[in-house]
Amino acid sequence: MPYKGTDQFSHNEPERLGVLVTNLGTPDAPTTPALRKYLAEFLWDPRVVEVPRPIWWLILHGIILRIRPRKSAQAYASVWQPEGSPLLIHTAKQAEGIREALKKKYGSNVVVGFAMRYGNPSISRVLEDMQQQGVRKLLVLPLYPQYSASTTASTFDAISADFTRRRWLPDFRFVSHYHDYPPYIEAMARHIEAHWANHGRHEKLILSYHGVPLKYLLKGDPYHCECHKTSRLLAERLGLGQDDYLTTFQSRFGREEWLQPYTDETLKSLPEKGVKSVDVFCPGFSSDCLETIEEINEENREYFMESGGEGFGYISCLNATPGHIDALVQLVEDNLEGWAVPDNSPNNLAARQKCAEARKQATFPGRTDI
Repeated sequence: MPYKGTDQFSHNEPERLGVLVTNLGTPDAPTTPALRKYLAEFLWDPRVVEVPRPIWWLILHGIILRIRPRKSAQAYASVWQPEGSPLLIHTAKQAEGIREALKKKYGSNVVVGFAMRYGNPSISRVLEDMQQQGVRKLLVLPLYPQYSASTTASTFDAISADFTRRRWLPDFRFVSHYHDYPPYIEAMARHIEAHWANHGRHEKLILSYHGVPLKYLLKGDPYHCECHKTSRLLAERLGLGQDDYLTTFQSRFGREEWLQPYTDETLKSLPEKGVKSVDVFCPGFSSDCLETIEEINEENREYFMESGGEGFGYISCLNATPGHIDALVQLVEDNLEGWAVPDNSPNNLAARQKCAEARKQATFPGRTDI
C-alpha cells in the first residue's frame, strides 16, 4: 500500500509543533440525506454501539437509517445557523482562540487545527494539512472532559488509523481527559456565577451529562466516576451542599439501561417533590449543540414546566468564552511541557539548508533531484 508523504518534500523545510482540537461531529446540512450519511458513520463506529457487526448492520440499515434521519434533520434545522451547526461554530472559535493565544507566544511555529470525529472537517483531512505544514510533534486535545471509550477512545482510534497510512509519524501526545483539571473547574464555576449574577439563582442546580449504557460502567469505563468527580469539585468550588445540586444523564438511546438518574425523568419528578425552580448546566459538553440547545433548553424545559415547575434556567456551555479559552490554552501548554518549539528563524533555516546541502553532496555527489 502506498504511504502518504509530503508533497515536494525537502529535508530542510521548517518543522512545526501541532495542536489538533477535536469534537464529536456534525452533519453537513440539516437535511435528511446529510443526516443519513452522518448517522451511518457515527452509529457504525463499534466504540459507540458495541453490538456484533452483522446484527447491528441489519438494525442500522434496516430500521434506524430509514426512520431517524428525517426526525434528526428537523431537530438540527431548529438550531442551525447561517455558518453551520452550533457545535461546528463553537469548536472553530475555540480552536481560533487557542491559535491566537499560542501565536502571541510562539509565532507561526505552532499550528492549531480542529477536526470532527464524524463528518467534516475530518480528522484525516486536517492531519494531512498539518503534515504538509511541517508538523513533526502533535498534541491531540479531544474536547471531552470526561473519558469514555465511546468518545475519547474513538478519537484515538481515528488518529491511529490515519497514522498507519503515513510515511513519517510525528511525535505524539494525547489528552485523554481533564475532568478534574483545576482551570476547567474554575472556568465553569465563574461561568455559572456570572449567569447567577445576571439572571438570578434557582433552587437547585442540575448537572446533566451525556449518558452511556450502564454496561460500559460495569465493564470498567471510568466515565460515570469522572462525571461525579467533576460535579463534586464544581459544587465544592461553588460552595454548594449535597442537597443543592444533582448529577443526571441525558440523551439515552435504545431500550437497554443507561446511566441513571435520567435527566428527563428527574426534571419531571422534581416539582412534585417541592423543587419548583432549577438551573441546568452541562459540564461534559464543551460547546452548545443539539443535545444542549434542543434537548435540554427546549424539550426538558417543557417537561419540567408542564410537571409543575415555575422557573427553569439554562446555563450555556463554556463555548469560546474567554475563561474557557484560557483554561484550554493552559491545558495545552501543560501537555506540551518538555517539547521544544522548533526554531524556524531565518538564521537557523539557513544553517539547516547548508547542512542539508553538505550531506546531500557527500552522500549523493552530483545529484540535483534530491
